[in-house]
Amino acid sequence: MAGTIGVGAALRRAREIRGITMDEAARDTKLRPEQLEALEAEAFEDLGDAVYARAMLRTYAQYLGLKPDRVLSVYTKRGEEVAPPEPPGKLGRVERGLAASRVRDNQKFLLIAAAVILVGLIGFGLVSRSGAPPAGAITTPSFVPASGVSSPAVGVDVVVTATAPVDVTAVIDGAAQDPTALRPGESVSLIADDELQLAVDDGGAVRLVVDGHDVGTPGRAGKPWSETYTGAST
Repeated sequence: MAGTIGVGAALRRAREIRGITMDEAARDTKLRPEQLEALEAEAFEDLGDAVYARAMLRTYAQYLGLKPDRVLSVYTKRGEEVAPPEPPGKLGRVERGLAASRVRDNQKFLLIAAAVILVGLIGFGLVSRSGAPPAGAITTPSFVPASGVSSPAVGVDVVVTATAPVDVTAVIDGAAQDPTALRPGESVSLIADDELQLAVDDGGAVRLVVDGHDVGTPGRAGKPWSETYTGAST
């Protein structure tokens, strides 16, 4: 589709990975199916004012486990892009052919950029209903606890899997994230460049995988638990 920016494809792919139907998504997000279809089709003009489109986009991205800030950043840049001009009418046949070639090259670049955005949006913050995240969908950079010894790698990657209903809150690189309520078997991947502050209201209701390593249940049943992880110093 001409003019796509990759956001709609990322939303659709994330929903399909989880096996969620459009009706289920509408029920859980309180948005109408036609609104969700417009988001996945990037038909943002059908959603009314840009304020409403941004609010719906944030809600749907958060529901699917994508990072809302990254999705909205791509959406915002959409309005700043200018369509490539048509070849001027007074050019000769050869000149018009060269100008048309440049337009096609620009379109190819936009398609490649959209594909890169799609991979990035799905790769970060993916929530899996089946428990563990899909293989290859989430990167696993090395980490060190805030009180531990520095590692030569940079980044923090923690996957939280619920064994019982639990609320998960996080602060990623200084930005507070919306709380996530997990049901048994659901998981959420939290990725930070520098620092991740993680807290759950029941330390015995989750299992953690940090940098690809299963560290088990971090706390006691019925007791709140929290930890801060940081990337290695640069």
